Amino acid sequence: MIVVARSNRSVLGSWWWTVDRVLMLGFAILAVIGLILVFAASGPVAIRNNNPATYFVERQAIFLAASIALMLCASMLSPRGVLRLAWFLLAVFIGLTALTPYGPEVKGAHRWLDFGSFRLQPSEFVKPTLAVAVAWLLARSQGLRGLWPSLLPVCLALVMLARQPDIGMAFVVAAVFGIQLFLAGLGWGWITAAAGAGIGGLWGAYLFYPHFTQRVDGFMDPSQEVYQVDKAMNAVASGGLLGRGPGEGVVKFQLPDAHSDFIFAATAEEFGVITCLALVGLFFFLLFRALRRVSGLHDRFCLLAAGGLAAQFGLQAFINMAVNLNLMPTKGMTLPFISYGGSSLLAFGLSMGLLLALTRRGARLELVR
Repeated sequence: MIVVARSNRSVLGSWWWTVDRVLMLGFAILAVIGLILVFAASGPVAIRNNNPATYFVERQAIFLAASIALMLCASMLSPRGVLRLAWFLLAVFIGLTALTPYGPEVKGAHRWLDFGSFRLQPSEFVKPTLAVAVAWLLARSQGLRGLWPSLLPVCLALVMLARQPDIGMAFVVAAVFGIQLFLAGLGWGWITAAAGAGIGGLWGAYLFYPHFTQRVDGFMDPSQEVYQVDKAMNAVASGGLLGRGPGEGVVKFQLPDAHSDFIFAATAEEFGVITCLALVGLFFFLLFRALRRVSGLHDRFCLLAAGGLAAQFGLQAFINMAVNLNLMPTKGMTLPFISYGGSSLLAFGLSMGLLLALTRRGARLELVR
């Protein structure tokens, strides 16, 4: 066990005594649980794709190590370091997102770029960096003076996501922006207008994106059989309280996304509803702990940025689990730290590292207006 004295004034010593070690450990535990669940669910999927049975879990282990390292490094940054890194990465990944229409098409969408054997989804990294950038723009000016400049990067990101198309990701970006507006103290009239614009955007997506129309219609009409959701619901029902047992699940032989978007249903089938409730409890604890740290922040930038990052984490977890339980239309969204996916795992490692950095005791950014 590494012991760092309180009198240690080095970068490591200062970091150790100011970072939320419970929250950091919780994220690491969540990621390790994700590795175990990917191992349980991914074998048949790998074999169907002519890969070794351990193909996905081996890649997940590599991404997990990189994600935890990224989280630790990011958590050591000062608020000013967080801001500089966020603006730099936002520019890089907005540029890469603009190139995705020329990348590979997967299930009718262009969300990825191929770099050898690694398929990158740039928009995963746009989410956390955009939240930090927007927080800075809102924090520099009070009220409406901070609203207008923050709309530019948000609208740019939404347009690019709509081009892919990735309606689920666009919804998360817009919802987090609305939460940050609320935290920034804008009046209810403006927040209601933002909510109305979001509902209008979803209605437009329903009218002009056939795949989104199909998903919503399938959700609203119980008589329509939606294959993946139907199989996921059967898996949850057949698992019962204690599950079929590790390795005894059936849904992973039928669903192409049992190790990613529908890993929550695969977990319910093999490990039972009680295990899923424990997983939900862990997500709730981490979100509650993060929001508690956020509520104690006195720096406006740190509060808005950390609040946005915590909201992303909680909102994406809720959406994924709701889709698995047929409480929402399918979104194609991963469960943070649990689902297979290199881009998602690395992006959440970065995101939670930035959150840890912004919620360190004494974190403060002197804004230059």
